[in-house]
Amino acid sequence: MSQIKIISLDAEGTLVTPDFSYNVWQEAIPALYAQRFEVELPQAKEIVTAEYDKIGDQRLEWYDIHYWFRCFQLDSPEPLIQSCRGKLRYYPEVIEVLSSLATQYELIVSSGTPEELLQPLLEGISSYFVRVFSSTSHYRQLKSPDFYLQVCRAMNVGPDELVHVGDNWQFDFLNSRKVGIRSFHLDRSGNNHESLSDLRQLKPYLSV
Repeated sequence: MSQIKIISLDAEGTLVTPDFSYNVWQEAIPALYAQRFEVELPQAKEIVTAEYDKIGDQRLEWYDIHYWFRCFQLDSPEPLIQSCRGKLRYYPEVIEVLSSLATQYELIVSSGTPEELLQPLLEGISSYFVRVFSSTSHYRQLKSPDFYLQVCRAMNVGPDELVHVGDNWQFDFLNSRKVGIRSFHLDRSGNNHESLSDLRQLKPYLSV
Protein backbone atom coordinates (compact mmCIF):
# COMPACT_ATOMS: atom_id res chain seq x y z
CA MET A 1 0.00 0.00 0.00
CA SER A 2 1.24 3.49 -0.86
CA GLN A 3 1.96 5.92 1.92
CA ILE A 4 -1.21 7.61 3.17
CA LYS A 5 -1.12 11.34 2.52
CA ILE A 6 -4.71 12.45 3.09
CA ILE A 7 -7.41 11.59 5.62
CA SER A 8 -10.92 12.27 4.36
CA LEU A 9 -13.77 12.53 6.85
CA ASP A 10 -17.50 12.65 6.48
CA ALA A 11 -19.22 15.46 8.42
CA GLU A 12 -22.63 14.55 9.87
CA GLY A 13 -22.58 11.50 12.11
CA THR A 14 -18.78 11.43 11.93
CA LEU A 15 -17.55 14.81 13.17
CA VAL A 16 -20.83 16.55 13.98
CA THR A 17 -23.77 15.14 15.92
CA PRO A 18 -27.19 14.98 14.19
CA ASP A 19 -28.66 17.71 16.44
CA PHE A 20 -28.22 20.63 14.03
CA SER A 21 -29.58 18.79 10.99
CA TYR A 22 -32.44 17.26 12.96
CA ASN A 23 -33.42 20.72 14.14
CA VAL A 24 -33.30 22.13 10.61
CA TRP A 25 -35.24 19.36 8.87
CA GLN A 26 -37.54 17.96 11.55
CA GLU A 27 -38.31 21.01 13.71
CA ALA A 28 -37.60 24.36 12.07
CA ILE A 29 -38.91 23.63 8.57
CA PRO A 30 -42.17 22.09 9.86
CA ALA A 31 -42.56 25.08 12.19
CA LEU A 32 -42.27 27.45 9.22
CA TYR A 33 -44.71 25.31 7.26
CA ALA A 34 -47.19 25.38 10.16
CA GLN A 35 -46.94 29.17 10.32
CA ARG A 36 -47.20 29.59 6.53
CA PHE A 37 -50.29 27.43 6.12
CA GLU A 38 -51.85 27.97 9.56
CA VAL A 39 -51.88 24.32 10.60
CA GLU A 40 -50.92 22.72 13.90
CA LEU A 41 -47.28 21.73 14.27
CA PRO A 42 -47.90 17.95 14.57
CA GLN A 43 -49.85 18.05 11.30
CA ALA A 44 -47.12 20.12 9.63
CA LYS A 45 -44.50 17.57 10.73
CA GLU A 46 -46.52 14.75 9.18
CA ILE A 47 -46.95 16.61 5.90
CA VAL A 48 -43.30 17.63 5.66
CA THR A 49 -42.00 14.17 6.58
CA ALA A 50 -44.29 12.55 4.02
CA GLU A 51 -42.84 14.82 1.32
CA TYR A 52 -39.29 13.95 2.38
CA ASP A 53 -40.15 10.27 2.18
CA LYS A 54 -41.53 10.63 -1.37
CA ILE A 55 -38.12 11.80 -2.56
CA GLY A 56 -35.83 9.57 -0.46
CA ASP A 57 -32.10 9.83 0.19
CA GLN A 58 -31.06 8.36 -3.17
CA ARG A 59 -32.05 11.57 -4.99
CA LEU A 60 -30.23 14.90 -4.95
CA GLU A 61 -33.38 16.85 -4.11
CA TRP A 62 -33.52 15.19 -0.69
CA TYR A 63 -30.38 17.11 0.35
CA ASP A 64 -31.25 20.45 -1.29
CA ILE A 65 -32.71 22.91 1.21
CA HIS A 66 -33.57 25.36 -1.59
CA TYR A 67 -35.62 22.65 -3.29
CA TRP A 68 -37.62 22.08 -0.12
CA PHE A 69 -38.18 25.77 0.50
CA ARG A 70 -39.60 26.05 -3.02
CA CYS A 71 -41.64 22.88 -2.51
CA PHE A 72 -43.17 24.18 0.73
CA GLN A 73 -43.53 27.76 -0.59
CA LEU A 74 -41.30 29.22 2.11
CA ASP A 75 -38.92 32.18 1.97
CA SER A 76 -35.10 32.10 2.11
CA PRO A 77 -33.57 29.30 4.23
CA GLU A 78 -30.70 31.47 5.51
CA PRO A 79 -32.52 32.88 8.60
CA LEU A 80 -33.62 29.37 9.54
CA ILE A 81 -30.06 28.02 9.21
CA GLN A 82 -28.76 30.83 11.40
CA SER A 83 -31.44 30.19 14.02
CA CYS A 84 -30.36 26.54 14.35
CA ARG A 85 -26.64 27.22 14.92
CA GLY A 86 -27.08 26.84 18.68
CA LYS A 87 -27.70 23.13 18.10
CA LEU A 88 -24.23 22.48 16.66
CA ARG A 89 -22.31 19.83 18.60
CA TYR A 90 -19.09 17.95 17.83
CA TYR A 91 -18.48 14.45 19.12
CA PRO A 92 -16.31 14.46 22.27
CA GLU A 93 -13.14 13.06 20.69
CA VAL A 94 -13.21 15.15 17.49
CA ILE A 95 -10.88 18.00 18.47
CA GLU A 96 -8.36 15.61 20.03
CA VAL A 97 -8.33 13.36 16.95
CA LEU A 98 -8.15 16.18 14.40
CA SER A 99 -5.32 17.85 16.30
CA SER A 100 -3.36 14.60 16.31
CA LEU A 101 -4.01 13.62 12.69
CA ALA A 102 -3.24 17.10 11.35
CA THR A 103 0.38 16.77 12.49
CA GLN A 104 0.95 13.88 10.05
CA TYR A 105 -1.64 14.13 7.28
CA GLU A 106 -3.60 16.62 5.23
CA LEU A 107 -7.22 16.51 6.34
CA ILE A 108 -10.24 17.04 4.11
CA VAL A 109 -14.00 16.73 4.46
CA SER A 110 -15.90 14.66 1.88
CA SER A 111 -19.59 15.08 2.60
CA GLY A 112 -22.97 14.77 0.94
CA THR A 113 -24.27 17.72 2.93
CA PRO A 114 -24.93 20.80 0.77
CA GLU A 115 -22.58 23.74 1.15
CA GLU A 116 -25.19 25.97 2.80
CA LEU A 117 -25.40 23.57 5.74
CA LEU A 118 -21.83 22.29 5.62
CA GLN A 119 -20.31 25.72 6.29
CA PRO A 120 -22.03 26.22 9.67
CA LEU A 121 -21.50 22.55 10.57
CA LEU A 122 -17.74 22.89 10.24
CA GLU A 123 -17.36 26.43 11.51
CA GLY A 124 -15.71 25.46 14.79
CA ILE A 125 -13.24 23.00 13.23
CA SER A 126 -12.65 24.38 9.72
CA SER A 127 -9.04 25.32 10.48
CA TYR A 128 -8.06 21.63 10.55
CA PHE A 129 -9.07 21.04 6.91
CA VAL A 130 -7.20 21.97 3.75
CA ARG A 131 -10.27 21.36 1.54
CA VAL A 132 -13.98 20.73 1.99
CA PHE A 133 -15.88 18.80 -0.69
CA SER A 134 -19.67 18.66 -0.94
CA SER A 135 -20.77 16.02 -3.44
CA THR A 136 -24.20 17.61 -3.80
CA SER A 137 -23.09 21.24 -4.13
CA HIS A 138 -19.76 20.91 -5.94
CA TYR A 139 -20.38 17.88 -8.16
CA ARG A 140 -24.20 17.60 -8.30
CA GLN A 141 -24.16 13.95 -7.33
CA LEU A 142 -24.42 11.73 -4.29
CA LYS A 143 -21.28 10.26 -2.73
CA SER A 144 -20.75 7.89 -5.62
CA PRO A 145 -17.51 6.12 -6.56
CA ASP A 146 -16.99 8.84 -9.18
CA PHE A 147 -17.21 11.53 -6.50
CA TYR A 148 -14.32 9.94 -4.62
CA LEU A 149 -12.25 9.75 -7.80
CA GLN A 150 -12.87 13.45 -8.40
CA VAL A 151 -11.77 14.22 -4.83
CA CYS A 152 -8.55 12.29 -5.44
CA ARG A 153 -7.94 14.21 -8.67
CA ALA A 154 -8.59 17.52 -6.95
CA MET A 155 -6.10 16.61 -4.22
CA ASN A 156 -3.61 15.23 -6.76
CA VAL A 157 -3.33 11.82 -5.08
CA GLY A 158 -4.10 8.25 -6.03
CA PRO A 159 -6.95 6.41 -4.30
CA ASP A 160 -4.37 4.33 -2.43
CA GLU A 161 -2.94 7.52 -0.88
CA LEU A 162 -6.23 8.54 0.73
CA VAL A 163 -8.19 7.12 3.66
CA HIS A 164 -11.88 7.91 4.11
CA VAL A 165 -13.97 7.55 7.28
CA GLY A 166 -17.73 7.94 7.55
CA ASP A 167 -20.87 6.57 9.13
CA ASN A 168 -22.90 5.65 6.04
CA TRP A 169 -22.29 2.08 4.92
CA GLN A 170 -23.12 2.72 1.26
CA PHE A 171 -22.02 6.30 0.65
CA ASP A 172 -18.91 6.34 2.84
CA PHE A 173 -17.68 2.77 3.05
CA LEU A 174 -18.75 0.79 -0.01
CA ASN A 175 -18.62 3.54 -2.64
CA SER A 176 -15.15 4.74 -1.67
CA ARG A 177 -13.79 1.19 -1.54
CA LYS A 178 -15.01 0.57 -5.09
CA VAL A 179 -12.33 2.93 -6.39
CA GLY A 180 -9.49 1.57 -4.26
CA ILE A 181 -9.67 3.93 -1.30
CA ARG A 182 -8.94 2.41 2.08
CA SER A 183 -12.12 3.26 3.97
CA PHE A 184 -13.43 2.73 7.47
CA HIS A 185 -17.04 2.55 8.56
CA LEU A 186 -17.93 4.40 11.75
CA ASP A 187 -20.73 2.92 13.86
CA ARG A 188 -20.99 4.93 17.05
CA SER A 189 -23.50 2.47 18.53
CA GLY A 190 -20.66 -0.04 18.92
CA ASN A 191 -22.92 -2.81 17.64
CA ASN A 192 -20.78 -3.62 14.63
CA HIS A 193 -17.47 -5.02 15.81
CA GLU A 194 -15.94 -4.71 12.33
CA SER A 195 -16.53 -0.93 12.35
CA LEU A 196 -14.94 1.87 14.32
CA SER A 197 -17.07 3.03 17.24
CA ASP A 198 -14.98 6.14 17.90
CA LEU A 199 -12.59 8.19 15.76
CA ARG A 200 -9.80 7.52 18.25
CA GLN A 201 -9.73 3.95 16.95
CA LEU A 202 -8.57 5.08 13.49
CA LYS A 203 -4.96 6.05 14.05
CA PRO A 204 -3.55 2.57 14.88
CA TYR A 205 -4.78 1.34 11.48
CA LEU A 206 -2.98 4.07 9.57
CA SER A 207 0.46 2.62 10.24
CA VAL A 208 -0.52 -0.94 9.32
